[in-house]
Amino acid sequence: MDIRAYNREAWNRQVQGGCEWTIPVTTEQIVAARQGEWSILLTPTKPVPRDWFPAALHGQNILCLACGGGQQGPILAAAGAQVTVFDNSPAQLDRDREVAVREDLAIETIEGDMADLSVFPDGAFDLIFNPVSNLFAPHIQPVWHEAYRVLRTGGCLLAGFMNPLWYIFDFDLMEQEKRMEVRYTIPYSDLEQLPPKRLQEYLEASDPLEFGHSLEDQIGGQLKAGFALTGFYEDIQPWAVLSEHIPSFIATRAVKF
Repeated sequence: MDIRAYNREAWNRQVQGGCEWTIPVTTEQIVAARQGEWSILLTPTKPVPRDWFPAALHGQNILCLACGGGQQGPILAAAGAQVTVFDNSPAQLDRDREVAVREDLAIETIEGDMADLSVFPDGAFDLIFNPVSNLFAPHIQPVWHEAYRVLRTGGCLLAGFMNPLWYIFDFDLMEQEKRMEVRYTIPYSDLEQLPPKRLQEYLEASDPLEFGHSLEDQIGGQLKAGFALTGFYEDIQPWAVLSEHIPSFIATRAVKF
């Protein structure tokens, strides 16, 4: 199965359905960002600390990796950065273009696979902003290696991702009955571990297919690529019963020395 093609169309449908991660920022948010008052998310609820960013964004080349939707990219552009949004979904990129036209922002948008950044030369960016998205990629080590390659020395990778504990429980029981029952193993794959009937329902509904990566791949993978971790925090999914027991999201700041 062509996972990238399937998830591209699935996310196009998410845009049509009004998913919260496809709703562009408002003019008021852009005006505030131009005045230096802004915050953005790597994970569902907790704003990224401002000291994870350069003191001033003017002149900074930023890659918003797998980050379409008209949310983070336009804010960073309004704050003064030179922004490129790279995403697998044309409809998500359309959201960024809509905001760019509406607010007179210079944002470059490129469609592609987060694990293949060959369109960019070595050392092209000062910062990469990668909100929770690698759960849609079956393999993430190529993502970290490519991120390392296209960053300049001293550049930062800000990444958000799922705590793998999320994927060991029966999802339907968690969402519908608020009950946790261990069913799956890590690394997790919708394609390989969902019961056939449930997988068919996912495919018929065009739900994005997900992959639960181990902490060894998520954190150890960044170290293996050459990064040094300099920041870490956890976050919750407000409606999820798992978040009553442990944070379900992780964010890291990694530097290319």
